[in-house]
Amino acid sequence: MTTTAATKPRPIYLAGRWVESPDVLVIDNPADGSAPAGSTYNATEAQYEEAVEAAVAAFEVTRKLPAYERGRILREISAGIRDRREELGRLIALESGKTIRDALVEVDRAVLTFRLGAEEAERMTGELIPLDLMPASKDRIGITRRFPIGPIAAISPFNFPLNLAAHKLSPAIASGNPIELKPPSKDPLTMLLVAEIIAETGLPEGAVSILPMTRELGDRMVEDPRFKLLTFTGSP
Repeated sequence: MTTTAATKPRPIYLAGRWVESPDVLVIDNPADGSAPAGSTYNATEAQYEEAVEAAVAAFEVTRKLPAYERGRILREISAGIRDRREELGRLIALESGKTIRDALVEVDRAVLTFRLGAEEAERMTGELIPLDLMPASKDRIGITRRFPIGPIAAISPFNFPLNLAAHKLSPAIASGNPIELKPPSKDPLTMLLVAEIIAETGLPEGAVSILPMTRELGDRMVEDPRFKLLTFTGSP
């Protein structure tokens, strides 16, 4: 639902900056529809372009981030979510219609998701493979290494607005890849609150954008060749 909000909408997170747009997105309260759960903005085409260009530029920085720094960033996100547990739980319940109990369980799962990402960031070391399975390869070894792939496009669903988005953000940050996330239009406010936590970690500018957007702009993101990987959870 796109209309004029009664209260000031929550800004969207574009490559480390908070921005507004002319397209206000009002979030209905699905529990009873008595009052809006809040509002934000749909990104414009120009803002989408700015976010993609920032992600492409940021890749030159994020790909070189050492493991300890990626781990630190993810641990700070995990701790920030834990510290704002009640606030996030209330917002999930308000905009998604979940019970407070279920919403808090989702928050706790997201705390774990980012913590596990920190641990993975510090042990993505590749493999050393013996090749001496036949005489011709005696005294030889194979070495595998993992390399960041590049900017990632991510689309997350409405039924777990925090944790399923965390399952996209955490691996991207852990592996040194910038990411642009399209949160669900039905309940995007939770991830914009998480963006406040991300903004405090010192993550390189352009490494993360969280942009609500129209379906048409989302279709464009899916087909954009500047993204090297698409992660999508949902259905047609």
